[in-house]
Amino acid sequence: MDAQGRGRAEDIDPADQWVLNPDTGDYELRLPPSAPQSPVPRPRRATSAPAPEVPAPRRRRATPEEPPPGRRGGEEPPPGRRDRRRPAKKKSRGKKILLWTGGTMAFVVLAVGAAGYLYLQHLNDNIEALPDDGASTGGFQKDQAINILLIGTDKRTGSGNDGYGDKGSAGHADTTLLLHVSKDRSNATALSIPRDLIVDVPDCPTTQEDGSTKVIPGSTSVRFNTSLGQSGRTPSCTMRTVTELTGVTPDNFMVADFNAVKTLSSAVGGVEVCLAKDIDDPDSHLNLSAGKHTVEGEEALAFVRTRHSVGFGGDLSRIELQQQFLSSLMRKLKSNDTLTSPTKMVKLAEAGTDALTVDAKLKSIGKLKDLGLELGKLDTKNLTFATVPVKDNPAEKTPVTVVLKDGPAQQVFDMVKNDVSFTEVKKQEKEKKDKEEAAVAARLEGEKSEPSEVRVRVLNGGASSGSAGRELTYLQNEAGVTKSENAGNAPADIAKTTLEYAPDQADQARALAEILGLSGAAMKPGESVTNSQGLPAMTLTLGKDFKGAGVKLDSTSAKAPEDLQKSTADKVECAK
Repeated sequence: MDAQGRGRAEDIDPADQWVLNPDTGDYELRLPPSAPQSPVPRPRRATSAPAPEVPAPRRRRATPEEPPPGRRGGEEPPPGRRDRRRPAKKKSRGKKILLWTGGTMAFVVLAVGAAGYLYLQHLNDNIEALPDDGASTGGFQKDQAINILLIGTDKRTGSGNDGYGDKGSAGHADTTLLLHVSKDRSNATALSIPRDLIVDVPDCPTTQEDGSTKVIPGSTSVRFNTSLGQSGRTPSCTMRTVTELTGVTPDNFMVADFNAVKTLSSAVGGVEVCLAKDIDDPDSHLNLSAGKHTVEGEEALAFVRTRHSVGFGGDLSRIELQQQFLSSLMRKLKSNDTLTSPTKMVKLAEAGTDALTVDAKLKSIGKLKDLGLELGKLDTKNLTFATVPVKDNPAEKTPVTVVLKDGPAQQVFDMVKNDVSFTEVKKQEKEKKDKEEAAVAARLEGEKSEPSEVRVRVLNGGASSGSAGRELTYLQNEAGVTKSENAGNAPADIAKTTLEYAPDQADQARALAEILGLSGAAMKPGESVTNSQGLPAMTLTLGKDFKGAGVKLDSTSAKAPEDLQKSTADKVECAK
C-alpha cells in the first residue's frame, strides 16, 4: 500500500478521518492503526494521486467550563484565562512549520519534522532509517548548534524516474548540503558541496543487512558523490567524508530521492521560478521560455536537474538553480494557505515521508518533532545559501572536476565550525562600512580657516601637464589661498586627487576641501610638510580625476553659480 493509500482501508479518504467532536464543536484527526513495517528498507514507491480537497473544518464556541481537548501533556490554561480559541494553535503551527527541501530534495524532512508532526504517528511507517555507524555526534541537541547532512541521491527508483540519466545508478550523493543552524537559532547556513569536488573518502565501517559490520576501504582523490552508493557505501560514509573535508561532524543525516521534488512541488501547488533566457534541455527534459513560471511534478524535477543550458553548463550552475528553487519553495510555503489547510498538510507530510530516509537516531516520532520545533525558531530571512569555494581542477587539461580554493574554503568551514553567522557577518561588514563612511564624512565637519590662512603645496600626480601651475594661479588669484606654492610633480601618479594634512591642520583642510569640492574620502589625515618658507603646510596632489583649475572635483559638493539663470517647472515665469 503506498503513502496515499495508508489509512484508506475500506475506501476511507484521509480527509474523512477528521471527525467532529460533539462536545467541543471541533474537528479531530482519528486514525486507524497502521500496518506493521518491515525492518528492511524497501524500495521507493511512486505515490498515487493525492486525496481530493475537502471543505475547511467548521468551528463552534467551546463551553467555558471545559478546556479544549488535545492539549499536549495535559497542560491547563493560566489562572484567570480560558484558552477557548483554536487560532492560537494555528499561530503556533505556522511558526513551527518550516519546510526546506535541500539540494534537489533533501530539505523535505523539515516538513516532516514540523509541518507533519501532528500526523507522524500515522506516517511513521513511511519513514526508512539506516544506521549512522558511529559517524555522527550522536544526534542533535536542543541547547547546541545543529548540523544536519542533507543528501539528494540520483537513484532512479520510483514511477517515471527510469528515463533520467543512468537508471542503474546505485544512488550517489548527487546533491549534498550541510545545514548549520546556530546555537541561538537566529540564523542558518545551507552549504552546498559540489558533487564533482575531488576529495578523499575515508575507510567506512558500514552495517550490513545481516547486522554485521564491514569496513569499506577509502579512496583518494575521487569525486565527492562516490562517498555514497559506490562499493556499498551508505550515508554514514558520506558523513565521514564531510567531517574529513570540513572539520564539522554532522549530528544527523537525511536522504531523499527524485520523487521528493516531484511530490512536494505538487503538494504546494507549484513553485515559482525565473529564467533569464529560453531553455530547451533534452537531458533534463526542461523546456521553458524566459521569464517567470510555476513548476511542479516532472517539470520541477527537470528544473533542478538542468545544467547544460544554464551558466557554464556544469554542476556549479545547477547548484545556483537549486538554491533559487529552494528559496522560492520556502516563500511559497510561508505566503499561501498551505499551513492552515489540514488537507494540504496531510499531502505534504505524506509526500515527504514517502521519499525520506533518516539515520536511526531520527526514527522516533519524538525526535522528528523536537527537530521541527528547533528549526521552527529560525527566521528564514536569516538563512544563507552558500557553496563551498572551489576552482577548476588544475590537473585536468579540460577540467570536469573541481578542487577546493584552500584559503576561502577553510574560512567558510571555520565559520560553520565556530557557529559564526553568514548573515551576521554581512551585517557586521555593512555596519563597519557605514561607520567608516561616517568617519570619512565627518572629516568635512567642523570649523574652517579663512582661505588666506591655508598653507598648501600643490603637486601634479597624474593630471595633464601644467595642471599644478594653473591650479596654483586659481588658488592665489581667485580663491584667496595666497599661502600656496607649486611643488612640481608627485613621485607617482594617482587615480584620484588627495589632500594630506596633520591633525592640527584639519580646519585648513576643511576650508580647502570646500574650495576644491573634495569629498571626505579625498582627505587623508597624515603628516604636514615644510614649505619654502620653513612653515608646516598641507600637500595637495592632483590625480588623474583633476578636471581643471577652479573646477569642483566632487560634483555632489558643488553649488550652482549665484548668477546662473535657472527656473523650475513648477513655477510660472513671465517673459521679461
